[in-house]
Amino acid sequence: MTRITTSALVVRIVEFGDSDLIVTLVTEVLGKVSASVRGGRKSSRRVGGTLEPLHTLEVELDDRGGEFIPLRESRVVRVRAKLAQSLVGIESAGLALRWARHIFPLRVPEPIGWRALVELLDALDDDDSRSRQQLARAGLRLLATVGYALDFERCVACGRLCPDGKAAAVDPARGGLVCHACGGARIVLTASMRRSARVLIDGGTEEVSVSDAALMLRIVDGAMVSHTGFEGS
Repeated sequence: MTRITTSALVVRIVEFGDSDLIVTLVTEVLGKVSASVRGGRKSSRRVGGTLEPLHTLEVELDDRGGEFIPLRESRVVRVRAKLAQSLVGIESAGLALRWARHIFPLRVPEPIGWRALVELLDALDDDDSRSRQQLARAGLRLLATVGYALDFERCVACGRLCPDGKAAAVDPARGGLVCHACGGARIVLTASMRRSARVLIDGGTEEVSVSDAALMLRIVDGAMVSHTGFEGS
């Protein structure tokens, strides 16, 4: 048995038996894991009311190599009080956490994906006025960290470069742009939208309009569905 202490985010809680809980966590050290909390539905000094999805936790896990890792203790180390009171922020954070639950493989550390989630939650806690842009940026990063990065520069079928300043068709299921010669796609990005995509991929949000962010979220959702079968929104 290995005792592991790590930062974690709660992405799902399921009641089990008369009093237990099964908690899906995205952790900094282990990646996504399923943790069992014996007696978790009752008052517990070990976990108390700490299993909240918007806050960063520090958890102690007893890894015995089984499907479910016993959760020994949990405490909140980063409270996001403003986010917890924002309906827009909660919606965006909830979608990002559901994305992570479905797209992250079990027991595979994803340090870039972990940082993307934490940075999104921190940004939403600080200011939720650009929540669509922040969520689109996080979604693109989550796809990239598990090997499903979307390509907005070249046709994913033939590799032909799409010149700057040109509109292009994009197929989320195929992973990015698809030129006319290779069949094209239903979603068309204007030159401005392609620039917005590059801004988001590079980590920015300031130059991205709400409408461009909304389209990018549609594309991210399409990619999530194609890779996991999960419809995020």
